[in-house]
Amino acid sequence: MSTDRTHGGPGSGSRADDGHDFAVVCYLDEGRWEIGLLPERASSNLEAFIAAVRQQPGEGGSLGFVDVADDFFVAVRVARDDVRLLLSDVTAADEWPLAREVLERLGLPEPSDDDFDDIVPAGDLSLFADLGLPEMELSLLLSDIDAYADEMLFSIARRLGFGNELEKVVETDVH
Repeated sequence: MSTDRTHGGPGSGSRADDGHDFAVVCYLDEGRWEIGLLPERASSNLEAFIAAVRQQPGEGGSLGFVDVADDFFVAVRVARDDVRLLLSDVTAADEWPLAREVLERLGLPEPSDDDFDDIVPAGDLSLFADLGLPEMELSLLLSDIDAYADEMLFSIARRLGFGNELEKVVETDVH
C-alpha cells in the first residue's frame, strides 16, 4: 500500500507495467453476482474505467475495481449518473496517474509529505454499506499496512458475497 512497497514503478497503471494489474466489473443480475474482466485501458484511465463499469446493467448499479501493481486500488460504484469513488491510499497519487485522476475527480489535493506516514483512503467509505460492508469495517480493512491491494479487494469481495468468483477471474485471466 505505501510507496515503499510498490511492485512496479511509476506508470500508466496498465498490466504492461508489471503483469499484476487488473480491472473488473461486478454487478447483480437476478440476485446473482456477475464478474468480468475489463479491458486493459480501463486500468489506466479513470474516465475509461467509469465508462466500462457504466455499460453493465446491474440491479442498483455496478461496481468496478482496479488493482494497480498491488500497491493501491480504485473502486467505483456507478448507478445511472451517480458515480461514487474510493481510492485505497492517497499516497499512490505521488507515483500513479490513475490515483491522481481519482483525487482530482474527488476535488482533493495530492498528498503532502505528512500523508506518507499513514495509509489514508480517499472517497466514499460507505460505498459498500448497503451491500453488507459497513464504513467502519471497510476503514479497518484499508488500514492494514501489511495487506496488498489485491488482498484487500478479495476481502471486500468475500464480504460482499463474490470473493471466490473474483479470485477465479483474476487468477485465470490475469496471472
